[in-house]
Amino acid sequence: MITSRFEMAMNYLILVIFAAFALAPIAVVVSTALSAPAGTEGALWGLHPQNFVDAWVQGDFGRYLRTSALVTGTVLVLALPSAILAGYAFGTMTFRGSQVLFYLFLLGLMVPAEAVVVPQFYDMRTVGLTNTLWAVALPQVAQTIAFGTYWMRAYFRTAPPSLIEAATLDGASRWRVLWSILVPVGRPAVTTMGVLTFMWTWNEFLIPLVMSPNATYRTAPLALAIFQGQHVQATSLLAAAAILVALPVVIVYLILQRHFVRGMLEGSLRE
Repeated sequence: MITSRFEMAMNYLILVIFAAFALAPIAVVVSTALSAPAGTEGALWGLHPQNFVDAWVQGDFGRYLRTSALVTGTVLVLALPSAILAGYAFGTMTFRGSQVLFYLFLLGLMVPAEAVVVPQFYDMRTVGLTNTLWAVALPQVAQTIAFGTYWMRAYFRTAPPSLIEAATLDGASRWRVLWSILVPVGRPAVTTMGVLTFMWTWNEFLIPLVMSPNATYRTAPLALAIFQGQHVQATSLLAAAAILVALPVVIVYLILQRHFVRGMLEGSLRE
C-alpha cells in the first residue's frame, strides 16, 4: 500500500494535535510550578524553581517518597515472581482443579479494593500488623498477583510449544525452561507488568490511609493530599509538590517505555 505525501502529512498533523491535547495539562502544571508566588519576583528568566525546594521541605516529601519507594519495592519483589510462577502453572500445565483455582485468582480482579479494605483492616489489627509495612504492602501484593497471574498466563499460553519441547528434550527442567527461556523471551510482558505494578502501587491512596492510621507509613500521594489541604491558595507550591510525587513514575516509564509499549501491543493480541 502506497501512502501519498498528503496522507502522510495529515497523519502527522493529527498526531501533533492529539499530542498537544495530551501535553497541554502537563505544560500548565509545569508552568504553574515555576511561576513566582504573589509578591515575589522570578529568580531566573522570570522562573521560580525555589518552589520545588520549598515544597520538598515544607511537605517533608523526602520522607514520604522513601516510604513509597519501600512499599513499592516490597510489592514488586513479592508479587512479580509469584505472578510469574502462577501464570506459568496455569498457562503451561494441566492439573485437577486448575480452572476453578484460576477463577479464584480472577476474583482479585473482580472485587474492588474499596469493598474489602475495611475487613482487611480489622484482620490486620487482629494479628497486630496495622501501622506496619506489611499492612500497607500485603493487600497490594494480593491485588498484583491476581492481575499478574492473568497477564502472565496469557503470555505463557502463546509461548511456542516447539521451544518448550526442544528445551525439554535437551534435559531442561520446568524450572530451567521458565527462568532461562520463557522469562527472557517474554521480557516485554514481564516489564509491562512491572511498570503497571509500580504505577498502581506508587499511586495507591486508600490502602495506606486505612492501614496506617497513625501515619507511620504515609506514602507520597497521601502526603500530597494533606499538603494540598494545608496550602489551598499556594498553587505554585501545589504544582511543584505534584510534580515531585509524579516524577518517579515518569522516570520509570521513560526508561522502560520501549518494552512497555511492546508488551501492551503483544498483550492486546492475546486472550
